[in-house]
Amino acid sequence: MQVALVGVTGYSGMVLYRLLKQHPEIDRIQLYGHVGATTVAAMYQKETAVIRPFDATAIMRDNAIVFFATSAGITRQLALPFIAAHFPVIDLSGDFRLHDPEQYQRWYQRDPASATALAQASYGLADMPAPLSTYIANPGCYATATLLGLAPLAQQQLVEPTSIVVDAKSGLSGAGKRATAASHYVAVNDNLSLYKLNQHQHIPEMMQQLQQWWSAISAIEFTTTLIPVTRGIMTTIYAKAKSALTTTQVRAAFTATYHEQPFVQVLPTGMPTLKDVVGSNNCALGVDYNPVTNTIVVVSVIDNLMKGAAGQAVQNFNRYFDFAVTAGLPTLPVFP
Repeated sequence: MQVALVGVTGYSGMVLYRLLKQHPEIDRIQLYGHVGATTVAAMYQKETAVIRPFDATAIMRDNAIVFFATSAGITRQLALPFIAAHFPVIDLSGDFRLHDPEQYQRWYQRDPASATALAQASYGLADMPAPLSTYIANPGCYATATLLGLAPLAQQQLVEPTSIVVDAKSGLSGAGKRATAASHYVAVNDNLSLYKLNQHQHIPEMMQQLQQWWSAISAIEFTTTLIPVTRGIMTTIYAKAKSALTTTQVRAAFTATYHEQPFVQVLPTGMPTLKDVVGSNNCALGVDYNPVTNTIVVVSVIDNLMKGAAGQAVQNFNRYFDFAVTAGLPTLPVFP
């Protein structure tokens, strides 16, 4: 099979290229990008694959599917020919995750795609299988970690729906490749900093999915913190239980939800760390119930460039073409 990749030069695109190169069902990758990008040698020195100018007609003629690893605001300008032709797309940007154009404009502060185009996209939370359309909107990294941590609680209505608090922490690669004053080494090293407090663009996609699971969830408190590591997301979720439980009962709810999902591990004891998942497509989950405060605590960890981006894109690729769910994806973390 031959596939197309648009946007190989960013962090997610680089990781996606490496995964696609190793995929047993892929024979060739055609790269497309902006004028001035020539080869991938700057990222992978032994690779000489040429980056061609973007051409929707050529992509659809020569490939079975196209991956977009582009920034928000780019895909909505490039995707319309593929949507019109019902050509398979996996989009790592946020441009088609939200059903409501007004929500996109509010949270992304850009002009949205049309409601008609947005309606063609399916939200590809790969470990909560649902029917996929030809246009697959890959979830955001924070959204993936948070939703996997909340799904059993929401679907089984185990918590007070207005009590959810999420404390999310991410490594620097989640901010993308472009340097800013906040991403300089001297700003990040030996430091923690909150950003986009209750304004993060992944909030509306989380709410959109949560309300599909349980309409009583009207809002969540969501904070994001930049931590001095390269890769990884840890979300710590707090919610009040609707009735008294035990940790064993909470863990059983999670195990029942994910027992058929090879990339989601519900720990039998304790809480996960970033080292449990970095370099893999896994999500590791730990749970606890505090009877004194009637609070359920869930810790969800992922690699933001794998499960939070490129790995989940390949997982959705496998789902769409009915390949083995683990094909081309690492199941073991990198350690040490």
